[in-house]
Amino acid sequence: MDRNLKKPLSRIGFDFIKPPFLPDTQNEFYLRDQQFGPADGFRQLTAYEIEVLVKNDNKADNWNDLTVSPDFDPNVVKNCHFHGRIRIGALQPYSLAFHDLELPVGLYNSTIVSCDIGDNVVIKNVDYLAHYIIGSEVILFNINEMHTTNHSKFGNGILKEGEDESLRVWLEVCNENGGRKVLPFEGILPADAWLWAKYRDDRKLMDRLREMTDAEFDQRRGYYGTIGDRCVIKNTRILKDVKVGSDAYIKGGNKLKNLTINSSAEAPSQIGEGVEMVNGIMGYGSRSFYGVKAVRFVMGENTTLKYGARLINSILGDNSTISCCEVLNSLLFPAHEQHHNNSFLVAATVMGQSNIAAGATIGSNHNSRGVDGEILTGRGFWPGLSVNLKHNSRFASYCLIVRGSYPAELNVPLPFTLVSNNESEDRLHLLPAFWWMYNMYALARNAWKYEARDRRHEKKQIIEFDYLAPDTVAELFQGLQLLETFTAKAYLRRFPEKASQNGHLEELGKQLLLNERDIVRQLTITGENIENSQREVRIFKAAQAYAAYREMIHFYGIKTLLSFAETNALKDWSRLKAAFASAEKTQWVNLGGQLIPLPALNQLRQKIRSKNINSWKAVHAWYQDQNQLYPEQKAADAFLALMELHHCSPETVEETQWQAWIEEAMRIARQIAQRTRQSREKDYTSPFRKITFDTTEEMEAVMGNIDDNNFIQRMEEKAGRFEQLARKWKTRLTGK
Repeated sequence: MDRNLKKPLSRIGFDFIKPPFLPDTQNEFYLRDQQFGPADGFRQLTAYEIEVLVKNDNKADNWNDLTVSPDFDPNVVKNCHFHGRIRIGALQPYSLAFHDLELPVGLYNSTIVSCDIGDNVVIKNVDYLAHYIIGSEVILFNINEMHTTNHSKFGNGILKEGEDESLRVWLEVCNENGGRKVLPFEGILPADAWLWAKYRDDRKLMDRLREMTDAEFDQRRGYYGTIGDRCVIKNTRILKDVKVGSDAYIKGGNKLKNLTINSSAEAPSQIGEGVEMVNGIMGYGSRSFYGVKAVRFVMGENTTLKYGARLINSILGDNSTISCCEVLNSLLFPAHEQHHNNSFLVAATVMGQSNIAAGATIGSNHNSRGVDGEILTGRGFWPGLSVNLKHNSRFASYCLIVRGSYPAELNVPLPFTLVSNNESEDRLHLLPAFWWMYNMYALARNAWKYEARDRRHEKKQIIEFDYLAPDTVAELFQGLQLLETFTAKAYLRRFPEKASQNGHLEELGKQLLLNERDIVRQLTITGENIENSQREVRIFKAAQAYAAYREMIHFYGIKTLLSFAETNALKDWSRLKAAFASAEKTQWVNLGGQLIPLPALNQLRQKIRSKNINSWKAVHAWYQDQNQLYPEQKAADAFLALMELHHCSPETVEETQWQAWIEEAMRIARQIAQRTRQSREKDYTSPFRKITFDTTEEMEAVMGNIDDNNFIQRMEEKAGRFEQLARKWKTRLTGK
């Protein structure tokens, strides 16, 4: 096969669609004309215009192949070569300015092949521009190569007519062996990817998801690349098969190939210096700059890659940032933060609101013969400095991993836990409820900041940012049960003679944790099936953690129910109780940041299998429907959580009991505000925090005064608003 195919000069820009793929009744421009829309008003060049163009050192294979707008000015077209069929919009005596760059409208020093060009654009120093539809008021400046092939897919995992299956682009997320691979497509959400990656044993579902993806796109060859209105692309080397939405800004890129860059006036996207991106999709309002490398990827809305980040075979959820580091084979739910140099992640699913510290090497394959390991983490995952974990591992929500190299796989089912590798004693240490007891400032602030940073232009899913929600509360109940079992076993090891006097382990553990805290403090409590090793897993402060878990569940229940009751004008306990008389407990699934009851998710799967839901658009509409149901579903979950926590049935709970529960929630709300302040005060009172300051005044000038901390003020105001709402309910109940 010849590397350089020769053809007549007059055919440059033509034969874009080869005869085997061209319908008998169509010419090679039929899809381009559909994309461009009506071409009414374009006309042939006049003899005078051709004379001016030639005088300005322009050349064309055939001037009759150029058509122009009535407002075309040939004087602003200089030193350009035209090949193929070209349409040029209005070119008028204006300039376009963006930041410090200001250029006159017109076409200068460029080679243009079979393109449609909008009104009042700047195309200057573009060495090769082929098969593109350019919007209006676009600046293209200093570009080496910008063209579209007839089989362009713009980052979507589809095939064009005549292509072999081996050419299809998959994303091998969650597991490096490709066993959970998904097809990328424009508009894909982490929820879609999780649905596809998780239920691999449902073969009919897998087939339907692939069929739906293929049906989203036209397999015909011949679509042109598009550049939306008001885009600025400058000082960039190569753009090949790239579709760009309006108002995007691309500067200094190295190589951009097979991409969709979603962008709009409301949510403009940006690509900066040294970036190389291949086979991917960028969400609206996303940014990628300073040496980023991304291959086989999806970036959600309002996401950022920067400072040399590498994103490979991965999906990055909305409102996330990755900086300076490497991410491979991962599915990251919304609100993922990862900065500094680390090598996280290698094959993982992280369910959002996560923060990865410097030096983390998470997902070592050295304990396996193949690249087939996985890590699964709940929301709020936070591995500390230089953490090294092994495949396969799983963590409940809001686990904080202390610095260290963890020698074996971990399964930590206790939420809000501090995990520590005690190398000197060769033990694994767990401190459940750590965040609630000792770092309320960070816990509360994380929930606030992720919601505040949710700048998605189109919120297709309600993302749950509260650390107390149906998913975490289910884990808290599991944590209570485990603490009861672990405590009972520790007690019976210490007092084996008591074994015959006690019945169920969980009931024994509960009695000890609630009523015999002094005895519990004397016990050596260990966990089971938490680390894949023979060494001891020690659980600390079990009684305090048990009480904290109960506080968290109680506060969640009251806070959620009061909010729901206020919104729905349920003015007394009897009406609130009646609203959930038929509620049934259910499991919850974190589906890409949106919490979905498991029965509803199973219905979705069945509807997809049976073709009652027949497109990704319909799937996303289903998510929206679930968004509307969530407040009531969450309130029902809160109601049932209170019943389970206090071992009550709705019929036995009177208004006096409800009043006592509200009073307890008010106490917890005040405690949250107090602990938020206390956990931040450590940074002001610790002697080692002060050693670099000569005076308190210097410290406050640098760090600020804690009394001026906006977040602490916000949390105290929030506690005050909750107490005000709670007192309103108490007044209704007591008349006082």
